[in-house]
Amino acid sequence: MRVRTPAGTAARRLLVAIFLVLLSWSLAAAASSVWRARKGGEVIYLGGTFHLLRQVDYPLPTEFERAFDSSDLILFETDIAKLQEPATRSRLLARAIYENGDTIDRHLSPATYATLKEQCAANSIPLESMRRMRPSFLILTLTMMELQRLGVTEEGVDQHFHSRAVKGKKMIGALETVEEQLDFLVTMADGNEDQFVRHSLRELKGAREEFGRLAGAWRSGDAAGLEELLTGRMKREQPILYRRLISERNRAWLPGIVARRKPGQTSFVLVGAAHLVGEDRIIEALKKMGYGVEKLNIPDEKTGSQKTREGL
Repeated sequence: MRVRTPAGTAARRLLVAIFLVLLSWSLAAAASSVWRARKGGEVIYLGGTFHLLRQVDYPLPTEFERAFDSSDLILFETDIAKLQEPATRSRLLARAIYENGDTIDRHLSPATYATLKEQCAANSIPLESMRRMRPSFLILTLTMMELQRLGVTEEGVDQHFHSRAVKGKKMIGALETVEEQLDFLVTMADGNEDQFVRHSLRELKGAREEFGRLAGAWRSGDAAGLEELLTGRMKREQPILYRRLISERNRAWLPGIVARRKPGQTSFVLVGAAHLVGEDRIIEALKKMGYGVEKLNIPDEKTGSQKTREGL
């Protein structure tokens, strides 16, 4: 999600391993996290995005620009314009707070709550004033504070291309509703609060080092590396969250990705990088549907050298 409040900016990335940022990475000749799927005369570009960047992370890899320029329809996870409306932010903030005087400590073990208190105290965060926040929103707040310390304040890939699509009068579509996005954010820890908070706090401790590894894997198009850093660890340690955020949403999105709006129309699908890697990824589903999928590599296209089919 791309609004200026912490909740709006990162609705789909509460774990640090998923909530990614881009650090500087100079790999001019490397592939990027952009794929091209073709079947008959149909062309679908797929770009794995990061939702927050630093100023130094622009310009984006050339492959993203090429896919955008070549496409008539730009598909995002949700309606980004609606996400930025004040009414949407108000609904999110209202839902992110426990009702009837409930507090987060009632949903955590004493040991996990003690760790949370230590984390907040170490960062001069008044936990007492945040006890009514639901776990996902509280962890999101802590994550955003850490990101700001790392200098991550710029709009991400999605917002960047949404602005350009509006300005260029390209067709814009969404794979899920804003209400679905809000629901994912608010409920993702339900029934699993203690493990969710405990795991997230561990991830936050190594945030700076983690960001560097993730940024390198994303910018270079290292699908295997992204799979482990994004979905591999989550699938092992938080299988319920993995199913809710990745597997189920990928299946729900697929019909909207392959639907032909107009004959000969080319689309560019921009979704979080975690949705394009791993065994449940959208790319694998497209292959099973008969699409030929290849990773974009602009230097190869310029020289005319042979591409290698994506075979992960």
